[in-house]
Amino acid sequence: MLSTRVAQLVVFLICVNLIPTTPIVEERPFHAADGGIGVAVGKSRKRVFPQPHTQEPNPIFEAYGYCNIPNRTEQAWEGHSPADYKLLSVHVMIRHGDRYPLYSIPKTKRPAIDCTLSTSRKPSHPLLDSFIHHMGLGGCGHWESPLGSVPRLPSHSACEMGELTQTGVVQHLRNGQLLHHAYKQHSLFPSDWSPRQIWVETTGKSRTLQSGLAFLYGFLPDFDWTKLTVRHQWSTLFCGSACDCPARNRYLEEEQRRQYQLRAADTELERTYMDMARTLGLPTRQLRAANPVDSLLCHLCHGLSFPCVPIGDSGAGGCLTMEQFAVIRRQQLDDEVDRRRAGLYHKYAILAMYPYLNRTAAKMERIAKSSEAGRQPRSAGEEVFTLSSAHDVTVAPLLSALGLEEARFPRFAARIVFELWKSPPAIQGQVKKRSGKGEKSKAKYGETFIRVLYNGEDVTFHTTFCRSHDRHVSQPLCPLKNFLSFVRRDMFSVVNATSYKEACYRRPG
Repeated sequence: MLSTRVAQLVVFLICVNLIPTTPIVEERPFHAADGGIGVAVGKSRKRVFPQPHTQEPNPIFEAYGYCNIPNRTEQAWEGHSPADYKLLSVHVMIRHGDRYPLYSIPKTKRPAIDCTLSTSRKPSHPLLDSFIHHMGLGGCGHWESPLGSVPRLPSHSACEMGELTQTGVVQHLRNGQLLHHAYKQHSLFPSDWSPRQIWVETTGKSRTLQSGLAFLYGFLPDFDWTKLTVRHQWSTLFCGSACDCPARNRYLEEEQRRQYQLRAADTELERTYMDMARTLGLPTRQLRAANPVDSLLCHLCHGLSFPCVPIGDSGAGGCLTMEQFAVIRRQQLDDEVDRRRAGLYHKYAILAMYPYLNRTAAKMERIAKSSEAGRQPRSAGEEVFTLSSAHDVTVAPLLSALGLEEARFPRFAARIVFELWKSPPAIQGQVKKRSGKGEKSKAKYGETFIRVLYNGEDVTFHTTFCRSHDRHVSQPLCPLKNFLSFVRRDMFSVVNATSYKEACYRRPG
């Protein structure tokens, strides 16, 4: 168990946020706002949107929230719909599971964590043993370069930097199994599914590849490797061939400048870093570069004591304290409020995630059209399940781009799910009430709707494109056309443009 002292530290550490210093590189330290304290628009069932509070949050509860330790029953609202609605497709983006730190703190011992997989070690999962065996058959799959050379399982008894842990594997076995049970009754695709019907993509890091495979195995146990192609996304933004966007880079640079100026003006924060560096016997600049919070989060999530250094002749030595991290957390909360006020990150997020959202919208529209009566479906079926295994630097801007800026920062193994639904055909009397010919046709054969879920909670009516939709009319879900209009035109109003190309290449000023 965590000591009382370490447990108290949790509240100040769990909301550390990482976004990229460039749009296509790995996670680096940055104070983001998606985990901040705020008031949700509309209703929220649980804790996707933090509620205003008058007392300090429980540190243990907050630690479990970010670490996402798989030791509790989770309610998933995926697969819920009005009666007789048909599920047409599901598109999932996940953050990788629990990982070893990306940084080490100089002069301290690295956390002792075993990254091999063992059913006798906790946390475990009923599918873990068969998952390990099934990954050994992965040579039969199809792998886009360079994924074929990336290990399919974490395998080091002393974890390497950034390596997925057994906790991370179990988190995504659970995620996949949750969605397996949620969609089983909807017959999303048949047992003899075709390669065209499932799309899996990941960045080239072992932790995202392994997380995606664990999720897929939980979702589709003992899947046929010969039907599976795992595709590579070279950018953490999943922007494919549409990654070039000068304006996006400028917004990110301006946002980083805003953050730096706010932090530099905080004299208490600077004194705290100096105290921490003195304890460890390091220059303050070196301590900042080592990003101690990333390592300390790992200690907390795995119930390990914080690292200390022996007291030496110079007076350096001891352990990092709760008071020091209280200052860091307070500054992060200030930064989160200021970030939302400035709006620069939201503009960055709109341009960063447009390519992914546009691909998702195109897939949904294609599936919706193929479901219309009278159309001949493709012989091999449509792409009905998409899995994108990504990083917090992917999920955080996606939340912001959707207008979910008050949502909690992506925890380990976070998931965003887009569902496409079709309503049952309207009865003849309802069809006659429709005005246009096109509307009558859609009503006759059923209309298409979208749901968005974050960590199992329905956040559809918190999104920008459906916040104002009247849920009390005859359409209890969000019309797909709202999402299509948002992605193809409306989202660019934030940057005073009408298209991605205009927003990216228009000269500033």
